[in-house]
Amino acid sequence: MAKIIEIGTISSRGQIAIPAKIRRKLVLDEGERIVFALEENTLVIKKFDEEKTWKEITAPLRESMKKTRFSESDAVDIIHRFRKSKKK
Repeated sequence: MAKIIEIGTISSRGQIAIPAKIRRKLVLDEGERIVFALEENTLVIKKFDEEKTWKEITAPLRESMKKTRFSESDAVDIIHRFRKSKKK
């Protein structure tokens, strides 16, 4: 799967709107369940599959969190690309 990076916003009630492009790619509909995994300052969100065990669901998350580390310069680059895409 190609890497998709989008920026979302947290509401005053702590709700996060998942960007439409990501919802379509994961086929996320209203009422779908998702899993949140947090390690230090990295949050990973994964579509919940009720047919799998908890260990099966969280294994890719644990592996991904070992590999995925964003630096401050990565964040700045992402913000610049996002702003550039909004101007078009």
